This record gives sequence, C-alpha cells and structure tokens, in this order.
Amino acid sequence: MNVKAIYLVQTDTTVGFLSQDVEKLLHVKERDGTKNFVKVYSDFKSFKEDKNRIHNSHKRYVRYCKKTTFISKNRASRIVSSGTHHNFLKRFSYMYSTSANKTTQPFDENFAKEVAEIIVQQRSSFNENRASKMIKLSHTNTKRLR
Repeated sequence: MNVKAIYLVQTDTTVGFLSQDVEKLLHVKERDGTKNFVKVYSDFKSFKEDKNRIHNSHKRYVRYCKKTTFISKNRASRIVSSGTHHNFLKRFSYMYSTSANKTTQPFDENFAKEVAEIIVQQRSSFNENRASKMIKLSHTNTKRLR
C-alpha cells in the first residue's frame, strides 16, 4: 500500500482523508499549514513507538478511551483499537487524518471521491457521523475541547 496516497475512508467517527503526506492533505483541503492534522494509530504500542509522551496519570485513559482525540504538547493523536477502521490502519504505523471536505465546508461525497487517490469503500455508503471528542491533556488536568 502507498503511504503517500490520499485515501478516502469511512473512519470510526466520520468520513476522512488519510495519508502520511501532509503536503498533499494541505493541498486537497485548501488549508494553510498553521493547523495540524490528527495523527491516528492502530494501537497504543505504535503510539508509544512514535515517541509520544503522555503523563503516567493519563496513560490508562488514553489507551482505553474510544472515539477520542487527545492533544498533548501541541500534538493531536488518536488511537483506533477496534473495528474496520482499525483493520485499515494496521497496515501502516500511523496516518494523518482529516475530515473529507474542503476547509470550513460541509461533506460533499462527489468532491471527496474526486480528490482522493484511493477510495476504501465498505459495504455501506459513506456517512458523516459526529466527530470524535477532543481532550487536551496536561500533567494533572484534562479539558474537553469538543
């Protein structure tokens, strides 16, 4: 599988573009480089191998929390440990993820299929569900952002 390609995938929360090439994602989303993408991992081991540091008081929470994006030290990360999206991610060590739309625009399936290089279609059609929860972690506190 090509890690630099842009994949259109039904994630565990919404429809998304995934790739390891940040520049391609920036171009497709028509976005400037000031906002980071979420880095998605298929398991906690891959997350730790990528030199992500989480305070000991949060490790268990991060490992087992479902459909949640964590922000720590200005890095947004997410672990998908089950389901069909997990099965897709197992093929890669990580992928950058973003919603499958133009910045500030609603989901448009025609646009998404047009700009994606590889479409990963499941049995059902693409559906945009609620985005993941977003939690900011500090040494001692957690703050829900979304």
